[in-house]
Amino acid sequence: MSLRLGEIAEALGGCLHGDAQVCIERLAPLETAGANALSFLSNPRYQQQLAASQAACVIVAPAMADSARARGACIVAEDPYVYFARATQLWKRRTAPPLRAGVHPSAVVSADAQVHATACVGPLCVVERGACIGAGTVLHPRVTVGENCHIGERCILHSGAVIGADGFGFASERGTWVKIEQLGAVRIGDDVEIGANTCIDRGALDDTVIEDGVKIDNLVQIGHNVRVGRHSAMAGCVGVAGSAQIGERCTFGGGAIVLGHLSVANDVHVSAATVVTRSLARPGQYTGMFPIDDNARWEKNAATLKQLHSLRERIKALEGLLQNNKIERS
Repeated sequence: MSLRLGEIAEALGGCLHGDAQVCIERLAPLETAGANALSFLSNPRYQQQLAASQAACVIVAPAMADSARARGACIVAEDPYVYFARATQLWKRRTAPPLRAGVHPSAVVSADAQVHATACVGPLCVVERGACIGAGTVLHPRVTVGENCHIGERCILHSGAVIGADGFGFASERGTWVKIEQLGAVRIGDDVEIGANTCIDRGALDDTVIEDGVKIDNLVQIGHNVRVGRHSAMAGCVGVAGSAQIGERCTFGGGAIVLGHLSVANDVHVSAATVVTRSLARPGQYTGMFPIDDNARWEKNAATLKQLHSLRERIKALEGLLQNNKIERS
């Protein structure tokens, strides 16, 4: 399988500098791209890799056009990374057979469920009663969509995802637990992608809601009654506890945690392994990681952290004494 550079530029736009008849046989990163590969440069810090790359053609931003042309063929685009993403889509459309709409014979779909004629329900999937699967949505093997849950249009659910298991709700009674039945469902908007073995729990009373365009990685846990705003994204192993409200266009690095009943504003970006322990009302980047160190030094630093409150009070007291002395002298 190959595509000519001219075909790529015609399909995706951009300004091609070089021979339109050159055949591209693979997409590859700069450092490993060979003479038959298309690559990209999105970060100027990797200019040295651009000069040394053997790629047949490199996608670059306008600021890098001169350097790229001096090296060889290039496609100039406003956002090289987005252009490369679209190139991967074009490549897959041309090289991979399209998924066929319909329900695989091994899938179990309730007679009371609604599956759009253009949706694809893969092997060993389960779609329970009252569930709804929208147009163009793909359920990869072993996906479970629980009772009364709604999946929008053009969604992709990867293998093992579970939508609509019971949320974790129990009331304590004299040292034992009384189950709170989870009477809500899950509503997922359009163009959502959910990774392998990710779990999105149904609501206790109201629904858990994942809005349009959200992207969720593998092994993510979304608790009951959470709402995730449009076009937010979560990397692997993120956990969002019950009733948290996540704004639009937020991102969460791998292993980040959001505690229950908190609110996160639009355009908040949480670093990997950060625990969100309070509501975040302003957009911006938030980080709560304790830097890694050798164990002995880490233990000393951890012991010091425990004393910060008392140290702060002592400093405040000393500042008060100094201020009083200044007043007396004056």
